Amino acid sequence: MASVCFYFQVHQPFRLRRYSVFDTDPFYFDATANEGILRKVAEKCYRQATLKILDLITRHQGRFRVSYSISGVALQQFEQWAPDIIDLFKKLADTGACEFLAETSHHSLSFLYSRQEFEEQVAIQEAMVKRLFGQTPSVFRNTELIYSNEIGGHIAYMGRHRGVICEGVDRLLGFRSPNYLYRVPAHGMPPGKNPISLLLKNYRLSDDIAFRFSDRNWKEWPLTAEKFARWVNQINGDGNICNLFMDYETLGEHQWAETGIFQFLDALPAFIYDVNPGQNEFLTPSQVLDKYKPVGDYDVPKPISWADTERDLSAWIGNPLQDNAIQEVYRLEPAVREKHARGDEWILEDWRKLTTSDHFYYMCTKYWSDGDVHKYFSPYDSPYDAYINYMNVLDNLRTRAGV
Repeated sequence: MASVCFYFQVHQPFRLRRYSVFDTDPFYFDATANEGILRKVAEKCYRQATLKILDLITRHQGRFRVSYSISGVALQQFEQWAPDIIDLFKKLADTGACEFLAETSHHSLSFLYSRQEFEEQVAIQEAMVKRLFGQTPSVFRNTELIYSNEIGGHIAYMGRHRGVICEGVDRLLGFRSPNYLYRVPAHGMPPGKNPISLLLKNYRLSDDIAFRFSDRNWKEWPLTAEKFARWVNQINGDGNICNLFMDYETLGEHQWAETGIFQFLDALPAFIYDVNPGQNEFLTPSQVLDKYKPVGDYDVPKPISWADTERDLSAWIGNPLQDNAIQEVYRLEPAVREKHARGDEWILEDWRKLTTSDHFYYMCTKYWSDGDVHKYFSPYDSPYDAYINYMNVLDNLRTRAGV
C-alpha cells in the first residue's frame, strides 16, 4: 500500500522597509509591501488552493487528507490583512481530514543559537494553532526542514511531539528509500524519553510538482495527474509512504494557475485511488505514525535542510554577511529581554521578527546552481544591500536595548 502524505508549508515574512543610517524611528517593517504581497499571494494561491482542497475532501468523503505548517508570522498577517484565509483553514480543521503541525512562530533558526528562544517560539506557534484551529500539534516541523540528531533529541526532551518532518537526503539514506518511517537513533535520544519517528520528504516526487511542473524543457513535461499517480504507485513493493512536502505557494504562485496546477491537483486523488484500487490512500502525518512503525534509524550528525542542491544550512549561514548578521541579532537577546521586562512592549516582538530566516536567505551569495532561486525570492538588488539594510535596523534595535 502507498500512503500519500501531503504537507504544505505556509509562510510569509515581515519584510523590512528601506532603513538608512539616518533613520531613528523604531518602525522597521514595510507594512505597505507586506500587505500587498500577502493580498496578492492570497488571491493567487491561498484562497484558490484552500477552496480546492476543501472541495477534494468533500468530494472524496474525507479520504483525501492534508497537513499544514503555518508560521506564526504568516498567521499574524492573515489575521491582519486576510482574515477570510483563517476562516478557510478553520473549515479545513473542521473536516477532520486536515492536521496542523508545530514549528517556530517566527520561522527562525533559533534552535542553533538559543534553546530558550526556540522553545518559546514553538510554544507561541502551538498556542496560535490551538486558538485558531482547535488543534494541539503532535508532529513538529522545524524551519526550512532543518534537522539533525540533536534537534530530534531535543524534540523528544520537550515531550510534546511524536514525530518530526525532515528531508530525505541521499547521502544519509545510502541505498535505503525515503518511503518508510524512520526514527532518531538511540545515541541522539535523551534517557527515558519516548522515541521520535521521522517522516522523510520524497524530494524527487515533491520537486516534480514544486519546481518542474511547468518546465517545458523537462523530459516528463507535461506532468499529468495520471502519470504522477503511476509514479506514486511504484512505491508499492519498495516502501509504504510517499511524503510530498512543498511550499503551499507552489499552488498558484510559483506554479501559476495558467500552468494547469489546479487541474492537476483536482484530478490527482481519483487517479491515486484508481491506479491500484483499494491499495493507495492519503494520510496525515499523525495517521502515518499510527499506521506504520519505523524500519530503522536515520542518523543525521550534522544539520540538513530542504534548500538547494546541498541540502545543508548554506542558504542561511556560512558566508561572512550571514554569519555576522545572525550572530549579532542573537547577541542582543539578553538585552532585548531585559528591556522588554522593564516595559518596552514591542522590542521583543521586533527582535523576533528579525530572527526570521528569510532575512539571512536574502544575504546568500551562492550564485551557481541555485542562484536564480535566491534572486527570485529576494526584494533586494544584491545580498550586500540586504545585509546593509538589516544591519541598519539592528543598530537601531541595539540602541533601543541600551547596548
